Amino acid sequence: MSEMLSDAALDQLFRQARTYNGFTDRPVGGETLRQIHDLLRWGPTSANCCPLRIVFLTTPEAKERLRPALSAGNLAKTMSAPVTAILAYDTQFADHLPRLFPHVDARPWFSHPDVAFETAFRNSTLQAGYFLLAARAVGLDCGPMSGFDQGKVNAEFFADGRFKVNFICNLGYGDPVSLFERSPRFDFEDVCQIL
Repeated sequence: MSEMLSDAALDQLFRQARTYNGFTDRPVGGETLRQIHDLLRWGPTSANCCPLRIVFLTTPEAKERLRPALSAGNLAKTMSAPVTAILAYDTQFADHLPRLFPHVDARPWFSHPDVAFETAFRNSTLQAGYFLLAARAVGLDCGPMSGFDQGKVNAEFFADGRFKVNFICNLGYGDPVSLFERSPRFDFEDVCQIL
């Protein structure tokens, strides 16, 4: 675990990875989606709370349910993507702590609504980052986005109110024609300090 990944692996996960706006027609099977979860689930979260919940939309019928919530700029690319993942968080994640964090009853740690929300949102976002890396690790390209009506997504897919959408992400095998020019990034000195 102490050896650095190869340049090819680092390119695939970070340096050459891009946000795709279009995908080829190559299908993405259920086994690949399971591989993504099998990787991301090992990433750490606070008290192993694991609040991320994912709904994979793989059929035209499922995508149609999402259509009314999408912004105009995200509509075509989402409807044509092989898979769209709705990444959400479980507002009642603490219910699972006896199973996930069995050595102490951690449920009281998250009894205050503000603490529960911050923990669920922060850790589902962290897990969603693992999701992107896991998808890239199994050979998929990603198109994460936040251009959608959160209320409509929650009403359509999470009507009981327990889960709340964080963001959505198209998955597939990217079409290079759909890429924009790569945007600049900060240098280390712009954003980091060593104290």
